[in-house]
Amino acid sequence: MSGGMEQGPGPLQDLVPDDAPGAREIGFSVPQRHNAAAILFDNLAAGRGDKVAVHADTGTVTYAELCAQACRIGHALLDAGLRRGDRVLLFLDDTAAYPAALFGAVRAGLVPMLVNTLSTPDLLRFYLEDSGARAVIADAAFADLFTADLLAATEVQLAVAVNGAAPQDCPLRDGDSWFAGFPGDLPAADTDADEMCFWMYSSGSTGRPKGVVHLQHDMPYIAASYARHILQIGEGDICFSVPKIFFAYGFGNALVFPFHVGAATVLMTGRPTPARVFDTVRRHRPTLFFGLPTLYTALARAPEAAAADLSSVRLCISAAEILSTEIFEAWRARFGHRIVEGLGSTEVLHIYLSNTPDQQKRGAAGRRVPGYELKLTDRDGHPVGPGEEGILWVRGDSAAPCYWNRPDKTAETMRDGWIWTGDRFDVDAEGFHYFRGRADDLVKVSGQWVYPLEIELCLADHPQVRECAVLAVEMADRRMTLRAYVVLLDGAEGPELTKSLQDFVKQRLLPFKYPREVVYLPELPKTGTGKIDRQALKLQG
Repeated sequence: MSGGMEQGPGPLQDLVPDDAPGAREIGFSVPQRHNAAAILFDNLAAGRGDKVAVHADTGTVTYAELCAQACRIGHALLDAGLRRGDRVLLFLDDTAAYPAALFGAVRAGLVPMLVNTLSTPDLLRFYLEDSGARAVIADAAFADLFTADLLAATEVQLAVAVNGAAPQDCPLRDGDSWFAGFPGDLPAADTDADEMCFWMYSSGSTGRPKGVVHLQHDMPYIAASYARHILQIGEGDICFSVPKIFFAYGFGNALVFPFHVGAATVLMTGRPTPARVFDTVRRHRPTLFFGLPTLYTALARAPEAAAADLSSVRLCISAAEILSTEIFEAWRARFGHRIVEGLGSTEVLHIYLSNTPDQQKRGAAGRRVPGYELKLTDRDGHPVGPGEEGILWVRGDSAAPCYWNRPDKTAETMRDGWIWTGDRFDVDAEGFHYFRGRADDLVKVSGQWVYPLEIELCLADHPQVRECAVLAVEMADRRMTLRAYVVLLDGAEGPELTKSLQDFVKQRLLPFKYPREVVYLPELPKTGTGKIDRQALKLQG
């Protein structure tokens, strides 16, 4: 695998570690000939055809109905001339059409690409050109993005709309009626366990997003590790993931984990306003609730929280960013749940560091999830000593073997089966890992080295701060300073409050670490995955 890493449908065995210790630890194995659509279709063999697989705004969908629709889509794609290994771009909101399209493509031996629905036309063109995708399946609500001009310079030969018809002047054909004409059964493609299965694109915080290639065995692996050992998920569970399916975290929560055990999933379209989230919980009574720190912050402080009922929920999960102590305690006081934090990545597909309901520490990303190996090193790759900070590496059989068409980034991140995360951690005697920022976040302010995240975490505990972000910014004289972007609980901004925030930091950290500038905003910009959009803040100035 070299150069652009273009390849046919064969396996990526030269990039996948054999007999990894993590797989042995959790007793994980799949046949060498394995098609990941089994995650969904094995429910038919288990007698769950009449069981509800999806709860959606438009009604329920059983496992039998979902599998039949997946087969129709797989048939249609093959009938249109797509062949083994061809890419299919999915630009879909969270409805039953998403798992049907995804597992239909996988069952047919095709490679679906899960793409952020907030992507601009420029990014869509990049995804299509970078991947060489030959088909697009998009929600009718997004059809106007797929103009003839956008598709003209790509290899796309089939573009369809689902969940309604596209406008008449749009090149997307009506997928709903077209798929209905195909059979509801389709034999699974004879794929290798180490063969390409699906892609996700990294968020692209610097430069263009990178295509993260995942393999046929990656889905069952995250189910055997995180879902089994942390969630202890069972057939009777109902999962509600507010983070969307295109996000690796949401993908596992909403599809892989429930389908792997024959549980049900709740899919909600559109923006996750507190009113809609609480109403969805009320109507569908989920047992597992998945969110992000920004979501928990919004929910805990929303007026609707006072009357909300989360009594059906047995476990609340958070990932992606650090949850403040204040929100953790507010959530527990209101709903009686401790939010269980974890940390994962698109490259590893899901969470590899996690607290548990019974063993957790505030401020910690958690301990190693069974099935993964971790190590901390210095910048040169040498192990750090006990109690020392280091850069985290992770290894497990769900780790992506490469970035598509990016041999430079692949060589930088994927090394001898390990993923170099670029995240700095320290670890305590009990194995709890504490995130200390990115490896490249260190900045010199007033002649002293500072990590902006440390100041951000401190400010987040101020009683008048709803949420915040701290960035290093360059001044006119080329020196660096710290700027805090703050969203307040009551909006009472002014010089006195700014001094209060600065003093708050000085008293809890070393005095030179306080933010020299404080900018008050009504809301912090967010990415499509619900994280704080730090690039947007930098551009805002």
